Amino acid sequence: MSKLKEIQRRRTFAIISHPDAGKTTLTEKLLLFGGAIQVAGAVKSNKIKKTATSDWMEIERQRGISVATSVMGFEYRDIKINILDTPGHQDFQEDTFRTLTAADSVVVVIDVAKGVEPQTEKLVKVCRMRNIPIIVFINKMDRPGKDAFELLDEIEQKLFLRVTPLSWPINMGPAFKGVYNNFSNSLTLFTPGKQVIEEGIEINDLQDKTVDEYLGDDADQLREDIELVDGVYPEFEVDKYLDGKLSPVFFGSALNNFGVKELLDNFIQIAPPPIGRNSDTRQVVPEEDQFSGFVFKIHANMDPNHRDRIAFVRIVSGTFKRNTYYHHVRLDRKLKFASPTAFMAQKKSIVDEMYPGDIVGLHDTGNFKIGDTITEGELLNYRGIPSFSPELFKYVENASPLKAKQLAKGIDQLMDEGVAQLFTGKHTGRKIIGTVGALQFEVIQYRLEHEYGAKCRYEHITLYKTAWFRSTNEAQLKDFRARKANQIALDKEGREVFLADSQFSLQMAQQKYTDIEFFFTSEF
Repeated sequence: MSKLKEIQRRRTFAIISHPDAGKTTLTEKLLLFGGAIQVAGAVKSNKIKKTATSDWMEIERQRGISVATSVMGFEYRDIKINILDTPGHQDFQEDTFRTLTAADSVVVVIDVAKGVEPQTEKLVKVCRMRNIPIIVFINKMDRPGKDAFELLDEIEQKLFLRVTPLSWPINMGPAFKGVYNNFSNSLTLFTPGKQVIEEGIEINDLQDKTVDEYLGDDADQLREDIELVDGVYPEFEVDKYLDGKLSPVFFGSALNNFGVKELLDNFIQIAPPPIGRNSDTRQVVPEEDQFSGFVFKIHANMDPNHRDRIAFVRIVSGTFKRNTYYHHVRLDRKLKFASPTAFMAQKKSIVDEMYPGDIVGLHDTGNFKIGDTITEGELLNYRGIPSFSPELFKYVENASPLKAKQLAKGIDQLMDEGVAQLFTGKHTGRKIIGTVGALQFEVIQYRLEHEYGAKCRYEHITLYKTAWFRSTNEAQLKDFRARKANQIALDKEGREVFLADSQFSLQMAQQKYTDIEFFFTSEF
């Protein structure tokens, strides 16, 4: 198959939602359709041993939530699909933000009963900023929830999306009978408790009497609803969807395998193949001959037996080939990869070639950082993968003196993953961990103990915000460093960071030192 065909048949997308909307369950069912797994895992109960394929970390199994992005690739109808299943919990939103840089489109999962929730609003806002094409999947239709029209209004008002339903539910909760797909004019009936993939019944005309035979008294209501849908919502146009200006909506129940096939069948028709990315020098398109890609995620200990570190690289252009030398732009070094891998959550298989849109895993001995670019020689850097200023801070201390080496290595590797940020006081030498969510402290402590055999304890510190800073005014910089000596730390890259203990302290510094620029993301 030609390189161009390989590119055109790829679809790389992220699944995002508020926690418990059913995102990981939907991922499982998509994998089932692709034949990638035989049995879907249950994420509802910690007592159930079969856990979700995408939730493979031990702490995820215990809590029944996703705390790290998983990458899964599979084939469906000769389309290569790459799913990025992201954490829904707000404490891990930074991981999700970075993952969105590797996705070409997004599926947003919404709980029919809860509607649009705060975390969904934040994530969709990031997608809108980047004009990422969005499909909405309204989940749990077999449970009582909000009226479909009311829910669509809420999506438009809270997420600022212009929507158009491509499927429509027939009732909900105990009375749920199925969905009518107005994209393909077919009716798919729901059988409670039966997880069988139903084929849609082709309907040429909703006025046809066969609709009454299938739906009984609900047939007239469906006709009224579809008439209203046609009158109120814009006709679906692929170009508007691809520009991020129109979001198709599907209804279903992922737990019951219902509506997932319709979503997938429509997705492979309308979702974009790999798209280009902006670098610091130019726009790079997938069809170029020269390989390039960027690291959007690093994960240590995916295989606890081998203590490996994997860098997740989104291929932007060209063809990635095994055992070929590539240029690491930041380090200005040539690197060769003997065992690049494709993913099915934590299961990996060695590959010889990968194409734009694919996510390749590279074994890493400490060469990579999130945001790194690798190319066939061209000096360019991909942008848009920032580290945010943390919001919560704690001193980290060694709780097991004999394991100081393991603790240092563990903290070093976990910080490289982007789990949190490490600051070292310039004068005190004390180490401070900064996170965007409280749960991250637990995850760090757990992983240090279970993956590195090291124990840490936390101590309280009063900090409002961290800000990177720079200036061309050497006199102001010298004065600032002298007066704020106890509030200056170094980040993991050795860059100076101001540790503001209050909003007032930060404002005063900004007002007094007018020639010093303060930054709240590390990408400056």
